[in-house]
Amino acid sequence: MWVRSAAIRPIVPEARIPADVLSDVEAFLGEDEDQTETRLSETFQAFETSQPHLSAYIGSRLARTRDEVAMALGYFLTLALWMAFDRAHGGRLGLVDAVALQSVEEALTLDEELRGQDPTDGIESDDVVAMEQPDAIQFVQEHIDAALDVNAGETDVDAVHRVYRLVIVEILALSYAVKPPGSDMVPSHEIHA
Repeated sequence: MWVRSAAIRPIVPEARIPADVLSDVEAFLGEDEDQTETRLSETFQAFETSQPHLSAYIGSRLARTRDEVAMALGYFLTLALWMAFDRAHGGRLGLVDAVALQSVEEALTLDEELRGQDPTDGIESDDVVAMEQPDAIQFVQEHIDAALDVNAGETDVDAVHRVYRLVIVEILALSYAVKPPGSDMVPSHEIHA
């Protein structure tokens, strides 16, 4: 299903991230508290190697926040999502370059502006993305809600909102980077549990 007047390009169904992949990644990153920091560090190094433009883009934006909860949430979500895309699509996940990131950022900004001009629309930009990547958006929203519940009154809600928007950009950019089945691509770097 696609929404009329969306500035966000549709995502091919083959690019969807299934809930079970997200659950596996979440378990891998958090299953052994003694290993969590090591696993996050190793995952971040693999992310930087596999997606240098995207990791630099995310790192620069997360470095701007002074809110520890938002920053930790941002790093966890962006790494978990990249890892889920990598596990689900492996060799079909192409490189997200600076041009692709700019294109996604501009499309999301335009979509937000269009929706802001029509108060009767009732559909937000993240709702449009949720139609295309329902499990990924649900995963993100559940983690954001949990973080806000646990840290109620102690975290900057605006910083968390900026993290949410950053994650939407990542989901779109990685979704567009997934090549159709049967395409000839060099396999991406994968982390094996």
